Amino acid sequence: MKKIAIALMCTILATGAAMAQKQFTFGPKVGVDYTNYWGKNVEHGGQLNYQAGLFMEYRFTDWFGVAPEVVFAAQGGKYEIKRFEVAYKETDHINYINVPVMLKFYVIPELSIDLGPQVGFNVYSKNTAELKVGGEGGKETTDLKDYTKSVDFGVGFGLTYNITDEVFVQGRYTMGLTKVFDTKDYDKVVLEVLGFDNPKHGNAQIAIGFRF
Repeated sequence: MKKIAIALMCTILATGAAMAQKQFTFGPKVGVDYTNYWGKNVEHGGQLNYQAGLFMEYRFTDWFGVAPEVVFAAQGGKYEIKRFEVAYKETDHINYINVPVMLKFYVIPELSIDLGPQVGFNVYSKNTAELKVGGEGGKETTDLKDYTKSVDFGVGFGLTYNITDEVFVQGRYTMGLTKVFDTKDYDKVVLEVLGFDNPKHGNAQIAIGFRF
């Protein structure tokens, strides 16, 4: 009887540990981004960037979970104007600490549909402008800290595929809902000259993560 009780207790503890491991996981993730601007009258090009951070996931059931993240993401956009012999190009590098909170619906054990809000905190902003007239010109770098908003809100949608219990790949698009630039200054000085409205961020990303 004593042996049965001990065996039963060990089984309960092992089952509880397995359930806890299944319900809560965490780890690092890294990936590449294709970032750009979007908005009314915005004509622009995108650029490849990167992201790296940490995630955790809590599974309420086999079907539903929630996964908050803290991710450093290099974002921004670029735009170019060519008129006659004048070529003007600007590239913005605007980096954020992003905190998305994704709600996850598992359509099958290996695949989840992810949807949720994101808030980003601007940590670094600069602009590189290049002007050429008749093939000759130069570059200038400007600090954009005083011209970009410190907080960016967005919403993300994507998929996560679990290759194994420990490794997953993830695809996501995050659409920014906050205008990038501070309209008190930058909007009037630069955006009107470039001929488009104050843009918002767009961020397509592919990442790989490791669960613990």
